[in-house]
Amino acid sequence: MAALDSLSLFTGLGLSEHKARETLKNTALSAQLREAATQAQQTLGCTIDKATGTLLYGLASRLRDPRRLSFLVSYIVNRKIHTETQLSAALEYVRSHPLDPINTMVFEQECGVGVVVTPEQIEEAVEAAVNRHRPQLLVERYHFNMGLLMGEARAALKWADGKMIKHEVDMQVLHLLGPKTETDLEKKPKVAKAQPEETDRRAAKDVVENGEAVVQTLSLMEQLRGEALKFHKPGENYKTPGYVTTPHTMDLLKQHLEITGGQANNGICFLRFDDTNPEKEEAKFFTAICDMVAWLGYIPYKVTYASNYFDQLYAWAEELIRRGQAYVCHQRGEELKGHNPLPSPWRDRPTEESLLLFEAMRKGKFAEGEATLRMKLVMEDGKMDPVAYRVKYTPHHRTGDTWCIYPTYDYTHCLCDSIEHITHSLCTKEFQARRSSYFWLCNALDVYCPVQWEYGRLNLHYAVVSKRKILQLVAAGAVRDWDDPRLFTLTALRRRGFPPEAINNFCARVGVTVAQTTMEPHLLEACVRDVLNDTAPRAMAVLEPLQVVITNFPAAKSLDIQVPNFPADETKGFHQIPFGPIVFIERTDFKEEPEPGYKRLAWGQPVGLRHTGYIIELQHVVKGPSGCVESLEVTCRRADAGEKPKAFIHWVSQPLTCEIRLYERLFQHKNPEDPAEVPGGFLSDLNPASLQVVEPALVDCSVALAKPFDKFQFERLGYFSVDPDSCQGQLVFNRTVTLKEDPGKV
Repeated sequence: MAALDSLSLFTGLGLSEHKARETLKNTALSAQLREAATQAQQTLGCTIDKATGTLLYGLASRLRDPRRLSFLVSYIVNRKIHTETQLSAALEYVRSHPLDPINTMVFEQECGVGVVVTPEQIEEAVEAAVNRHRPQLLVERYHFNMGLLMGEARAALKWADGKMIKHEVDMQVLHLLGPKTETDLEKKPKVAKAQPEETDRRAAKDVVENGEAVVQTLSLMEQLRGEALKFHKPGENYKTPGYVTTPHTMDLLKQHLEITGGQANNGICFLRFDDTNPEKEEAKFFTAICDMVAWLGYIPYKVTYASNYFDQLYAWAEELIRRGQAYVCHQRGEELKGHNPLPSPWRDRPTEESLLLFEAMRKGKFAEGEATLRMKLVMEDGKMDPVAYRVKYTPHHRTGDTWCIYPTYDYTHCLCDSIEHITHSLCTKEFQARRSSYFWLCNALDVYCPVQWEYGRLNLHYAVVSKRKILQLVAAGAVRDWDDPRLFTLTALRRRGFPPEAINNFCARVGVTVAQTTMEPHLLEACVRDVLNDTAPRAMAVLEPLQVVITNFPAAKSLDIQVPNFPADETKGFHQIPFGPIVFIERTDFKEEPEPGYKRLAWGQPVGLRHTGYIIELQHVVKGPSGCVESLEVTCRRADAGEKPKAFIHWVSQPLTCEIRLYERLFQHKNPEDPAEVPGGFLSDLNPASLQVVEPALVDCSVALAKPFDKFQFERLGYFSVDPDSCQGQLVFNRTVTLKEDPGKV
């Protein structure tokens, strides 16, 4: 049909000339619409009205299976499907029932065929919605969201015509409120949005119970569930875009549902390790991952390994060969690299020959690299015939020397998911290119085919997170190991003192998305402060000690001072520390010649000692031969015996000595892996000041029994965690994060 004839045909359906021309640019759409319109004209024998034309256009633009076109066109032209709601239901039905034949009785029931909604029913449904919202309508008048009324009426009358509902809403609202006034015509003032930090910190929603607002705290999983709501329902794998069905699909899904009981959300979750490469797998890595998962607060239903299924995977590989879908190849690894490697000259070798050679691979008759088993498919990225098995003589950490051939990830992933009857297989975005091979392999073997769901990686600025680059940092001596607190591995964050709740909260704030996300570290640190502020008891430590002698100390021996663990909530208890005639303060809390605005200890400027109830005033400065200040002599008085000082400072008396490690960013630039930002590579961008060791530092004796990973807030300094390097009599603290910056603090 000529383009001019098609243009006339499309405008005859009610499309504007512009929209008709745009439609013609889409070859697939225009062909399907032309077929639908032609069938409709042949059935009707007359011009197509605009309402029917609109439905035909909606059908042609949204129908994925052309086999169903004639079937659905007949329902439209015979006015059995006459609303957009019915069309949407019909399209959903045929999409979810890809196999013949269609049960017309069930189809018509699902699409509301023959259902008559009377004007009286619409009037009653709208009236009920208006009455539910009458108080708010009378207050907000025409600024009220009328879509809410239409939505509630539509929910009550699924198959009602939307235009009729809108007309009835307009009429009833006009009857209730009268004509619009000038105030009604003014734009509704914008409500200031809550600050993200405040919203996220609460991680809560408001509901109304008995007329009063009640805050319900959302769990981590509830906060993350936004992405999960897009998941297919159990047994409806075929509704996933790109999912490939076969004549066996529906039977396999039925068996799957019988085995799993239809579990998905609120179901069970496996943690599986892909231990298919014996050269890279070490038991310590798997143990560390299990530890980190548990530390984050999650206990998997079951921990499994790909190696659990090596026997079954091998049997399926033999079956794949028998079905003509795999072959033994002798191309070397270097021949397979690049974008356009040469096709394998062994692709069409006889099935029996490949079976014998594959068995020979298993029996160790080939050297590494001499033979592989390859699958006959082309992946999304153009990679042809990916490898399924290769020869490796490295002992496996779980199976020892039992095997000398090992399956690849491309072969193993989907089949292990099938064995375990996984409904949703979660992996990061870079595996999206493997989706087609995932579906192909399960279907090639006629086994249950799960669905792979990809999500974006979460990255941080001023960091590298790839395993390979972290190994380079360790090898170069830039960091100690995987748990070096300057890294952003989970083991490193735990060692630095990050609470697992803070990491979970941060992930909930960011959300689960399909796009790769790169965040600023300070957003994670804010989550850490929120948790530690409520969980880390207070203590006092001094990093740069300056001795202070109180010449008129009010007692013959040290006083016991009760210090609240959490000053804002004294119900959480107290700890006791000594206060004697010799104390130590931060060297920066004293200045002989202070600049304007300085509020701490100076000549003529006393300061308070936190928690003691005493104020000290400078009397004498003791200096060494080089002129450096060695100690101070002061007098003290009760804080309530005179004018209040400008500042209160922290201190220690009879302290413990300790080592304190202060951490800064490991890299100097935001994107150390970006050649445009760091031409010399990430190893050239290391921050020489990323670690400062303070030794000896002083800390009050309340922390004497602290164990590794115990956390404290050292007043005025920051949050600190006990490092595993600590030993009896010598504590080591890592600074987790600094305190929030206070612009008024000097």
